[in-house]
Amino acid sequence: MVALNFGIIIQARASSTRYPEKVLKKIDKKNSVLGFQIKRVLNEFKNKNIFIATTIKKKDKKICQIAKKNNVNFFRGSEKNVLKRYLDCAKKFKIKNIVRITSDCPLVDPKLIKKMLKIFLDSKYDYFANTYPINKSTFPDGSDIEIFKLSSLKKAFEFAKDKDDQEHVTTYFWKNSHSFKIKNYKIKKNLSDYRYCVDYKDDLMVIRKIVKYLEKNNLNGNTFEIVNFLKKNKSLEFISKKNKKKFLEYRTDLF
Repeated sequence: MVALNFGIIIQARASSTRYPEKVLKKIDKKNSVLGFQIKRVLNEFKNKNIFIATTIKKKDKKICQIAKKNNVNFFRGSEKNVLKRYLDCAKKFKIKNIVRITSDCPLVDPKLIKKMLKIFLDSKYDYFANTYPINKSTFPDGSDIEIFKLSSLKKAFEFAKDKDDQEHVTTYFWKNSHSFKIKNYKIKKNLSDYRYCVDYKDDLMVIRKIVKYLEKNNLNGNTFEIVNFLKKNKSLEFISKKNKKKFLEYRTDLF
């Protein structure tokens, strides 16, 4: 197998403690949350550069079926040690530079992925992200993009012994920024109070409304277009900001 200069690895599993099978829920009449995200990324990238990293659990067979339906590769690995799952997936498919997105963020912007990937490949960064660390982010939760080298991932795997770091893949990078060349991608206006990812049931309702708006107006759905829509719809904006606070209270490891 020829080595790939980059691969977009989408983290996905059916089980979720907060909202079970969230990525299998319908986002519109045709697509699940995961299926919608894959098709969105395929607007800018080739099938050969997209991979689904799921678990060996029986219920995640549905995840694999979605990958097959969209003609993208998938990998099945550890459920709890997601860091190992990413490493094993990258090694199997010989991916030199890894773009990490998660399946509960179906509205991540593929044009932004392309822009950030170019910056990363032209730089000497080990880790490049737009929403991490959380306290430095100017982007909404749901637009999350992380890019890192396979060599950096190997280093993180070797030294990350904390279960949180193994579960959340990249926390070791920014907790140990002295050991890596790290860069946070920022925008001028701080939009980090906003959120459009799926962790709770009403999150899905918000995203369905956003998708209908984007399709009706023939919009790509970048960060500013989505946030402007939320600003004009106060009930959705309220849910977005409420759930951002709720999520941060749950994820104490992010600080």
